[in-house]
Amino acid sequence: MANPFNKLKDLITSLEDDFEKSYDKQNAAAGTRVRKGMQELKNHAQAIRLEVQNMKNTSKDGAAAPAAKKAAPAAAKKAAPAAAKKAAPAAKKK
Repeated sequence: MANPFNKLKDLITSLEDDFEKSYDKQNAAAGTRVRKGMQELKNHAQAIRLEVQNMKNTSKDGAAAPAAKKAAPAAAKKAAPAAAKKAAPAAKKK
């Protein structure tokens, strides 16, 4: 598999002339090519993002999973007092 970072760099480099024509010379056709290239860049970046996420989730060492489990209870403990404070004013005595 080709290095995804190099593919990103190549795509950006290939858009350089069209960026100059679009921004400096107000060339509408170059602007269309820029938009098309940026969409391709976005799609490629998303594919890389998903690939990295999948590699993390399927790692053999499993180091990422326990860290996430430890963080969740701490967040729940912090959220519980705030929820209790919000609920207290709702109970009014008559």
